[in-house]
Amino acid sequence: MKKIQSYFYILLLCIAQVGFAQQTPAGPQKTAISITNATAHVGDGTIIENCTLVFEDGKITTLGGAETTTKGEVIDASGKHIYPGFIAPGKSLGLIEVDAVRASNDQDEIGSLIPNIRSIIAYNAESKVVESMRPNGILLGQVTPKGGRISGTSSIVQFDAWNWEDAAVKTDDGIHLNWPGTYRRGRWWMGEPNGFLPNKKYQEQVVEVMDFVNNAKAYGLAAAEQYNGPFAAMQGLFSGEQRLYVYANGEKEIIDAVTKLKAAGITHVILVGGYQAHKVTDILKAKDIPVLVNFTHSLPYFDDDDYDYTYKLPKTLVDAGLTVGLQNASASNFQTRNLPFYAGQAAAFGLEKEKALQLITGNNAKILGIDNNYGTLAIGKSATLFISEGDALDMRTNQLSRAFIDGRDISLETHQTELWKRYSKKYEGK
Repeated sequence: MKKIQSYFYILLLCIAQVGFAQQTPAGPQKTAISITNATAHVGDGTIIENCTLVFEDGKITTLGGAETTTKGEVIDASGKHIYPGFIAPGKSLGLIEVDAVRASNDQDEIGSLIPNIRSIIAYNAESKVVESMRPNGILLGQVTPKGGRISGTSSIVQFDAWNWEDAAVKTDDGIHLNWPGTYRRGRWWMGEPNGFLPNKKYQEQVVEVMDFVNNAKAYGLAAAEQYNGPFAAMQGLFSGEQRLYVYANGEKEIIDAVTKLKAAGITHVILVGGYQAHKVTDILKAKDIPVLVNFTHSLPYFDDDDYDYTYKLPKTLVDAGLTVGLQNASASNFQTRNLPFYAGQAAAFGLEKEKALQLITGNNAKILGIDNNYGTLAIGKSATLFISEGDALDMRTNQLSRAFIDGRDISLETHQTELWKRYSKKYEGK
């Protein structure tokens, strides 16, 4: 009887694996591929009509007009659009699968100041949430740890891989710092009133952060007798090899973070969130601070903000002359698949469409430091791109027919597309 039960459980496990297995990653590009007659959105603000794009061995080799010579397999994309793969920064994709299941949550570690925690080694390339990004054109992402004051070190991956080693595009690209807030929300479970309350420990918390940063710098300059993992992990910030992603939203927090961290000798400081960044654009420009602004599909923080504040914030910062990218660090992982529609929302509220596209392509690549190979369509760069039936920033017309990562023809099938095919049959003939 026990043997029969064992066979039964094994059978169920096999069925489950067949029913829920991830798509097999695509193999290397074998022949040249030419895409013709398409409208190419380069990702740097320009458009090429009737474009012919050729790529071999994972790299774009030709990019021109209709007269351009084709090579290898020819894909006629008449009436369609070519885009560079969209890039999602600041997300714990592949680190957490189901928020309510603790065993699937590997985005946070014990401790407050832990820059030495590397997110990449915990990345799950077989995540169904990661898989669901591809049908909307999101082909790259920054795998980012969460929690604590200094959360750890992020890495950039492509979304069609066997494991984290295959997925890695740029390992340990930056460290993530949650800057203290001057206000905090009232804790109802402790009898505090609802709404925002002054953070009486703000200065104390800032001193703690800066003491850690300065001690890490001193550790790198001195011949330390004893190895210190957290301090050692910070050294790339002072040499310029890594970026520091600072999460801050209030005007005072932004000013304090930017001025103190730059004064400490950190080369690349990236502002993440920046809800009130429009109030300090002169400082951000003077110190060459890019902004990864929060996603547009959110409510204003304060009662006296305009109802469309979050919709138009990207345009406000772009018009001020800042380098602006778009992320949704404060939203759930699954919502990352809506990244192109957040950019579309910015376009609907005044930002030129191609500049809105830059928020999730060229600008994000530049901010993350991968623009030498990704983010735009250019000769010599990675053939990480997709073909859409229509405007990829509009959820009604963002329908991908083909997608490629480093020239590999990837699958666009996911658990969601399987459900769509299944339930669409329910209404056939009605």
